[in-house]
Amino acid sequence: MKTIPAVVTRYFIQACAVVVLLLSPPTARSADGFVDLFNGRDLTGWVNVNTAPSTWTVSNGMIVCSGQPIGELRTERMYQNFVLELEWRHLRPGGNSGIFVWADDITARGQPFHRGVEVQVLDGRNGDGYTSHGDIFPIHGATMTPENSGKFSGRAYPTERRSKSSPEWNHYRIECQDGAIALAVNGKVVTRGRDASPRKGYICLESEGGLVHFRNLRLKELPDTPLAAGQVAQADRGFKCLYNGIDFTGWDYTPEHAGHWITNDWILDYDGKSKDLWTAQEFGDFELIVDWRWTAKPQKAKLPVIRPDGSEEKDADGKTKTAEALDAGDSGIYLRGSSKSQVNIWCWPVGSGEVWGYRTDASQPPEVRAGATPKLKADAPIGQWNRFHITMVGERLTVVLNDKTVIENARLPGVSLRGKIALQNHGHPIQFANLYVRAIKP
Repeated sequence: MKTIPAVVTRYFIQACAVVVLLLSPPTARSADGFVDLFNGRDLTGWVNVNTAPSTWTVSNGMIVCSGQPIGELRTERMYQNFVLELEWRHLRPGGNSGIFVWADDITARGQPFHRGVEVQVLDGRNGDGYTSHGDIFPIHGATMTPENSGKFSGRAYPTERRSKSSPEWNHYRIECQDGAIALAVNGKVVTRGRDASPRKGYICLESEGGLVHFRNLRLKELPDTPLAAGQVAQADRGFKCLYNGIDFTGWDYTPEHAGHWITNDWILDYDGKSKDLWTAQEFGDFELIVDWRWTAKPQKAKLPVIRPDGSEEKDADGKTKTAEALDAGDSGIYLRGSSKSQVNIWCWPVGSGEVWGYRTDASQPPEVRAGATPKLKADAPIGQWNRFHITMVGERLTVVLNDKTVIENARLPGVSLRGKIALQNHGHPIQFANLYVRAIKP
């Protein structure tokens, strides 16, 4: 009987071990109940929410954040009660970053960050109302009661200063249970908060200008407990960011746009002196989120009054009635490759969201023109951020502005079933941010 050489047996066993390792779950649970949130090789299990591919990279078992642009990386999963452990270090003195817990799927209106509770990751900057030693605070609509408050009543301050300065490593242990949060910095609990809402959501790492490293991210889930209405963050809806904060990848950007459409970190600036900016990709049925705000100094103007049926209101002499309002300009969002299917951005009394190409088309049936007319004015004051949530399915359009439905299931006869999306040039300066799109499958 032939025997297998020992060297062959050894190699066979080693090969089997490698196969077992490769087939093992990437988040195998350790003896203490922790799983790895980061596998040390790539960003599997994480979602780049609103930054460039170069913002978050992996090197030598670390997540490396360039700090450019400002934005966030989040987990694919939501978590409620848990213990999170990780190490971090800033590579440049004075660097800024953070860790968010219980966050929404995308960033808040007019902000590069999520609604959630932030655990500060700051180096060497202790000022009037903040420290570099583990402040915790709710942000952009979240709420929390701090255990050790200071100048800012909603902010929890550390009881000791234990953080090490750049480029040394720091260890954070963040325990979240039933809306309470406790932070241990380098082995000792120093900061606490309670009564947080939401208290189930995503975990995020923050890019905010600093070159920062993260490693050894581990999480132990604790048993879930009953949640009241409103205590769960917005779950993933499948939105993808259209603007990465660094360049015009994904856009039909030409030399004519240069110097006019400008990347300003998480904000897309336009001076009103070029032409429309179109996406490179076409879309059929979709949901679109766009934040926008006026940047020009508003001027008093007499602007037409539009009736609910879409017609201009007339006075006794048959002239169009006007109302005095502050005017900062005109712009819009073109849908499916056409200026006719435009969701208007302007300062008229009727409000933004109006579909000019259908409201003003006298050949359209009355119900179509009325449907293209905003039900109410929901614009924020000039200079403040607005958010459009636009849904286009077949010939039907719904526009939600700042959480209020201004156009509801309006029919746009003859609208193309597929086409590009554009940010309109109408000769006026404006800013855009948080451009997210989600394809709706039949």
